[in-house]
Amino acid sequence: MSTSTGQSLNDDALAAGVQTLVDLLEYRAERQPAHAVFRFLNSDGREDGELTFATLQRRAQAVAARLAEHIVPGDRVVLLVPPGLDYVAAFFGCLYAGAVAVPAYPPNPRRADPRVARIVADCGARIALASDALMARLDGWLALTPELAGLTWLDAGRLAAGDPSAWRAPAVTGSSLAMLQYTSGSTGDPRGVMLAHSNLLHNSAVIHRVSAHRPDDNGVFWLPPFHDMGLIGGILQPIYAGLSAALMAPATFLQRPLRWLDAMSRY
Repeated sequence: MSTSTGQSLNDDALAAGVQTLVDLLEYRAERQPAHAVFRFLNSDGREDGELTFATLQRRAQAVAARLAEHIVPGDRVVLLVPPGLDYVAAFFGCLYAGAVAVPAYPPNPRRADPRVARIVADCGARIALASDALMARLDGWLALTPELAGLTWLDAGRLAAGDPSAWRAPAVTGSSLAMLQYTSGSTGDPRGVMLAHSNLLHNSAVIHRVSAHRPDDNGVFWLPPFHDMGLIGGILQPIYAGLSAALMAPATFLQRPLRWLDAMSRY
C-alpha cells in the first residue's frame, strides 16, 4: 500500500541505507520533492509559509555554500535563530556544510546573555547564525556581551535565500558529530552532549518503529527547536518518517493554548 507520494507504509530511511542527516534529507527530497514537510504558524495561528522537502534541501545547500567560506568541516556553529522555517534551514545548513550545529535559545538583544557566552566558550564556536532581528541590533547587544564580539555573525535568512549551486557534499559519516545539545544553564554552566549523525538516526528509527507512523500522519509542535523534543520530535522526526508538521513558536501556544488545538483540528 502506498500514497500518492510513493511512500510505502514500511518506508524506513535507516533500512534504505541512509547514514547521515544529510543523506536523510537528500533521500526525502528525491522521493518526495513536493511534499510539504513543514508549515509555520504565526502568532495568530495562521499559516505563514511552508517548506517542501525539495525547498528545504535547496535552502540548506545555500546556507552550507556560504558557511563553507568561513569554516572547515567539524567547526562548531551556534544557532541563535528563533523558531521558524529559517531555523530548520539553518540547522540543516550546518550539517550540509559538515559543521556541528550548536542550538541555543536566541538572546534578548536588550540585555546581556552570559549563557550564550558560556556555550560559545565551551564549544569553541567561531561562527554564529542569527535572525535578521538580532542582526539589526547586534552592535548594541555585543556592547552588553563583549565576549562574543570575536564571532563571525551571519544572517541565517539571507544565507538560506542564496544560491545552492555552489554546495559541495561534505565528507561526513555516521560517526561524525552532528550537534552539541546543551543544558539550559539555569542551575549552573551549560553542559553539552555530543550527538553523532548515527545517534540521531538511530533514535529516529526507534521512534518511527514504536509510533507506527502512517504516510498521512501530521504533527503540530510548539516546543522550542533548541529543546530535545522540539528539535528531535518536531523537526527530525517528520523528515525521517516523510510526514508533515505544523510548527509554532512557544509564545504562540503560551499566549493562547487553544491555537494548538485549533491547528490540530486543521491539520
